[in-house]
Amino acid sequence: MNFMRNILVFTGVLLLISPVMAETHEVLMKNRGTAGPMIYEPDYIEINPGDTIKFVRTHKSHNAASIKEMSPEGYKGFIGKIDQEIEVKYDDTGYYGIKCTPHYAQGMIMLVKVGDAEFPQSYREFKAPGLADKRFKKIIEMNVDK
Repeated sequence: MNFMRNILVFTGVLLLISPVMAETHEVLMKNRGTAGPMIYEPDYIEINPGDTIKFVRTHKSHNAASIKEMSPEGYKGFIGKIDQEIEVKYDDTGYYGIKCTPHYAQGMIMLVKVGDAEFPQSYREFKAPGLADKRFKKIIEMNVDK
């Protein structure tokens, strides 16, 4: 009798905590995608605090790295090695800009929204190099300003 009760209690606890468990989201690092050349797919993602993004290599010569000017204050950032798949856990609410270091000026960027964050005005004023600036403006227009 105690055994069955313990099983039921354990099952109930699992059902209660399962919705709040962190998720892992995959982002593909690609030479060409639906939005053009040198792209992350998706290039915008909304996740919950505690979730992880796995940056998946689909072609050679890519990495994922945080953009200091498009990261919340105090965020230490990260830089993945070229051709390395990397998992990054996001614990703090905010917006995070991500770049492929060798293809940054070619526009290989993305934006991550964690939790219920307000979009910082400083991100709108930031000028990214080359095509990255145009892509950031489009990502912001299509996802943040919608």
